[in-house]
Amino acid sequence: MTLIVCGAPLTARAPDLIRAVQGAGRSVVVVATPDSRPWLDDDAVRELSGVPPQTEFRDPNQPKRTGDTEAVILCPGTFNTINKAAAGAADTYALAQLCSAIGEGLPIIAVPFVNNKLWGHPAFPRSLAVLEGVGFKLLDVHTGKVGATPVQSGSGPGVVAGFDPAWVVTHLN
Repeated sequence: MTLIVCGAPLTARAPDLIRAVQGAGRSVVVVATPDSRPWLDDDAVRELSGVPPQTEFRDPNQPKRTGDTEAVILCPGTFNTINKAAAGAADTYALAQLCSAIGEGLPIIAVPFVNNKLWGHPAFPRSLAVLEGVGFKLLDVHTGKVGATPVQSGSGPGVVAGFDPAWVVTHLN
């Protein structure tokens, strides 16, 4: 299982999500966008998963990373990452992994964490529709139910505190 985290406050809950996924009997590798770094606890990820978060493409002189993923969790999915994935942009390692998963037809669960101001941009609903059309299961960050709604600007800390990683696990196939 690959967990992709982006630059949003919900990334701070990545260790909780790793524990929940592992509790369901799955191993987890974390792939992080560059903007996720302020919220991501690298030491906790390494301790829980056995490997540090992957953030960069490997050097051509390094061996290929082992292990195929059977599914992807994008949590949190930001405005930027969702729009870029829908457009097929792979300009970061995380986006390349996400675009590869789309191309392979892997199951993908995404938890958008996008404020109401950006949610209203006309490109965003189109991007969500594109991703749903290729099989993304979008989960609401407030309830864990299928579907997605914006985060009201300024309410991030409460949304992060109220997020239950078990919501994601219940949707794993």
